[in-house]
Amino acid sequence: MAAETREERLEVIKEIVCDILEIEEDEVTETSLFKEDHSADSLRAIEILAALEKEFGCVINQSELPRMVNLKGVYEVVSESAGW
Repeated sequence: MAAETREERLEVIKEIVCDILEIEEDEVTETSLFKEDHSADSLRAIEILAALEKEFGCVINQSELPRMVNLKGVYEVVSESAGW
């Protein structure tokens, strides 16, 4: 089932991010920084981007990666790319 609300979409994004970063969901907030707070590297960021493209059926330009520093930023990028 496709996620419909912002909360549902954010939950899916959070699951993907936590899975790739190998962290617990309760460790991540909408504004905690992947790199600084969760030790993510650029390879992980690209993995997240690819997983989000697959999940939501959209194309995300890698130039958007600098905005994708936390869940809030990822959500904004994905919503623009997916046209929500």
